[in-house]
Order: sequence, then C-alpha cells, then structure tokens
Amino acid sequence: MRRVCRLLAEHHRDQLAEAATLAFLFAISEALESYALTRTRQGLRALMDLVPDRATVRRDGRELDVDPAELQLGDLLVVKAGERVATDGTIRTGRSALDQSAITGESVPVERGPGEDVFAAAINGGGVLEVEVTARAGENSLARVVRIVEEAQDRKGAGQRLADRVARPLVPGVLIVALLVAVIGSLVSGDPGEWINRALVVLVAASPCAFAIAVPITVVSAIGAATRAGVLIKGGAALEALASVRTVALDKTGTLTRNQPTVIDTLTTGGTTADEVLAVAAALEGRSDHPLAAAILAATDRTAAADDVQNVAGSGLTGTIDDVAVRLGRPGFIDAGPLAGHVARLQEQGATVVLVERAGRTIGAVAVRDELRPEAAEAVALLRTVGVRQVAMLTGDNTATARALAAQAGIDDVRAELLPEDKLTAVHDLSTKAPVAMVGDGINDAPALASARVGIAMGAMGSDVAIETADVALMGSDLRALPDAIGHARRADRIMRQNLALSALILLALVPLAGLGILGLATVVAAHEIAELLVIANGVRAARRPRRTHTSTLPAPRAAHTVPALDPAA
Repeated sequence: MRRVCRLLAEHHRDQLAEAATLAFLFAISEALESYALTRTRQGLRALMDLVPDRATVRRDGRELDVDPAELQLGDLLVVKAGERVATDGTIRTGRSALDQSAITGESVPVERGPGEDVFAAAINGGGVLEVEVTARAGENSLARVVRIVEEAQDRKGAGQRLADRVARPLVPGVLIVALLVAVIGSLVSGDPGEWINRALVVLVAASPCAFAIAVPITVVSAIGAATRAGVLIKGGAALEALASVRTVALDKTGTLTRNQPTVIDTLTTGGTTADEVLAVAAALEGRSDHPLAAAILAATDRTAAADDVQNVAGSGLTGTIDDVAVRLGRPGFIDAGPLAGHVARLQEQGATVVLVERAGRTIGAVAVRDELRPEAAEAVALLRTVGVRQVAMLTGDNTATARALAAQAGIDDVRAELLPEDKLTAVHDLSTKAPVAMVGDGINDAPALASARVGIAMGAMGSDVAIETADVALMGSDLRALPDAIGHARRADRIMRQNLALSALILLALVPLAGLGILGLATVVAAHEIAELLVIANGVRAARRPRRTHTSTLPAPRAAHTVPALDPAA
C-alpha cells in the first residue's frame, strides 16, 4: 500500500511539474504577444504626445498660457522659434521654416508664410509666427490620423480573412478527429485511458494559436510604421492591395506637378525688355481671376494696374495703361508675328503662351507652365525598382502638355484630355492586365480612385475628403514616398506569407505525430509556444519604418528665364 501511494504521489508530482512548465510557457507567449501589439499601438499613440502641453494664445491684446484643449476656432496662437504648433491653423503674420516630419514624414523643413496652413506638432524653426486656429485639439490633423489608423487596424485584409476561414472550420474538424482517435484507438487496443490521453494531445496540437496571430501582428506593425513615415494605410485589406500593385496610374496636376503654374520664359521683340513685357501682362492680369494671373503677378515686382480692363471670353484681356491700348491673349487673338516659331516651340514643350500687345504692336510673350515636382522623375524610376511594371499618366490637360511633362518624368503611357469618367475607363483598361494603383488628389479623381485596386491620395494632410475616401494617403508632398510605401507593403506581405506558412507547417506536423503517440503534451505545447514566438518576432519586423530607396539631393526649382530679344525683321 505504501508503495502504491508513493507511486501515485510521484505521478502527481510529475503532472504538477508538467503543468507548471506549460503555464510558464503560456505566460511567456501571452506576455510577448501583448507586448508586441501594445508597442505598435503605443508607437502610434505617441504621435499625440508631440502636441505641446501648453500653448500661447493672444486674447484681448494679452498673451495667455493655456491648455491646447481649451483652444477655440479663431484663436490667435503665438508660436516662437523652437516651439511646436499646438493645433492646425493658418499663418496670419510671420514667415519661417517648419519641420513637419512628425506629420508628413518629410525630413526637409518647408517654408511657410501668411495665408498658408500649418499642422499640429510642426516645429517652428525660425521667427515668431501668429497662427489662427482652424481646428480644435481633438479634431486636428494629428488626432484625425491616429483615429483613422486605429480604426483601420481593425479592418481585416485578405490574408487575415484567410486565416479566419481556416481557423473557423478547424475547430469542429479537430474535435471530430480527436473523437475518432479516442473511439477507434480504444476499440482496437482495449486501453481507453491511453487513447483518450492521445486525443487530448491532438486537440492541443491542432490549436491554431500561431495561425490566429500570424497576420494581425504583421498588419498592426506595418500600418503603425507606415504612419510614422507619413503614409496612411487604411487597414489590412489596403496593405495587401498595395502589395499586389503592378501598375501605377498618376494624375498630372497636383501629383506629378506642383499645381503652381510659374513663368518659365519671357520673349521680347525689338527694344522691349522682359521687365516691360511682364509689367504690361501683370497690369492686365491684376484685374483678372484667370488661373495664369497669379503666376504672371509673381514674376514681376511691378504692381500698377491697367484701366478699363475687359475680359474677352476665351481669348484674353484688353485695357489701357497711361491711355495707351494694351492687350494680352492667346495666339490668334493676338498675332504672334516674329515670335511664332518660339511660341510653337514652347507650346510643344507643354507651356501655355500668352502674347502681349501695346499700341497695336506685339511686344512679347509670356510662357507659363505647371512644372513637374523636382523628385517626379526619380520617383517614377524608383517605382520600377520595387516591382511596378507600368506607369501611366492620366490627365485632363491637352496632349502636347501631357506628353512634354511625361517625357521629363520618364513616363511612356500618356492618356490626355480625359474627363473624370474617361479616367475611370482608363483605370478599367489598365486593370485588365494587372492590379492598378490610382494616385490623385482624392477629390477630382474620385471615380478613378474608387475603381482602382487601391486608391492613393497625394499630399492629403490638407484634405479631409482625401483622407476619408482613399485606401492610402501620402500625407506629405514628396512623391518618392509612393515607391517607399509600395516597397514597405510588399515586405509586410512577404512576412505575412512566411507567418502563415510556418503556422500551417506546425499544424501539419504536430497533429499526426500527436495522434501516433510520438509527441506528448509537454512537447506539443512547447512546439506551439516556440512557433508563436517565432511568428511574433517575424511579424514585429514589419514595424520598421519604410526604407528610403532614394538618397539623391533634389535640385533647386528652375527659375523663370528670358530669351534674347528678337529682331522684328527676323
């Protein structure tokens, strides 16, 4: 009797030791899983800590130190050098270089002045700014990004849905297999205890723990890392869609170009100077709301306005300067005369040319063009290095302008003079060959963005509509973030596939070995926990920020220039 009791005690001690070991392994796995998920979410939430604890606001002629949560629309913030902006606003006075890297991911400070928008958490690098509040603390761009990303992290991608689809029938399937093992084994061997124990081990072996966490840990890590780099990816589905892209369709205005027309050439005739031509043009455009007016006015310091300015619909402007008749307009409305060859050349290069006439004689011409972003050609080249096979330009602009700019950017597939519905058709056409990403401003290109495999809004920090409607939003204005984002998504997709493959391999190996009695409970649980640790460690690799594929320094924007005066007799 004593020997029997001693054997039972030793057996229970063995079970207690085994149970303690299993509990320890489970605790380690759960703790690491919790740590990995918490770290990625805290990394995103840490963005909110970039907002200063206090803000200086001017009210009733006095400067007050207040909590940013107390700021109201219309308040005037005083932001000194080195301070962070407490919330979104518009600069009223002052000019400075602002570091907006925390929001847009752009490492180079941007110059901002009166009338321009600034975002919460931007660092003022220069003089004192007075900023009118346009969003409360809980509604600013930074808070909006954090909220959208946290919501996006809960959306399931195709890979995550695949894991769920596998895990859902797996549970009843494993119960049936375990029951069969217990019943058939007991009937054949006559030892129910042994086979019931094996059935329980099979249940543990078939537990899809690693499978369940394989995709979510990667998605959460990848989305958090992308957001910190200025790329807003709205959920696992968007992440996987971005990874699948093989064709990129780019809108021209505001995406490939700055959407800021500038004077690129000034032509003159006879003894007229470039300054005189620009002065006459600016005098007429000063009374106009034409899209080219701002570019011409910015090209000259002369601010005198013409008198009796009349708009000739579809042709140009007429008026007088010191009682001398002047006109500005398109070729045909004004005779190009000796400038015809140069005007044709500039139009072939994608410029819009207006001729200037004084006292019935053509004195010159001004060429205006919305220039490419300085990084556009590099971004297009980088897209091909991350697996994009085709890059297309979709634009409503005229064919000559589109082809000229596309050639500079290195784009061969140009589709111009498109209405919004035509862009939709173009995206459908491209989609028949490969998954397409459409990149636009998120508003005018909405039909094309919605129909593409993934819609990407460019420079979306200033547009609520862009952030809310696009699958992916590039929060800065550097187009090179696009290939970075695609490369990051492809890497995350590879990690997800590795995790799913490892999880499936573990199940396929453990279940038959457990059913045959080769592996015991402790070994099965240890294998599961080790696999889960490997899946977590691999998934967390996606938390690295998108790797910059570019290192070159961008050239300074090309300044407007003039060509030598032309001889009227030429």
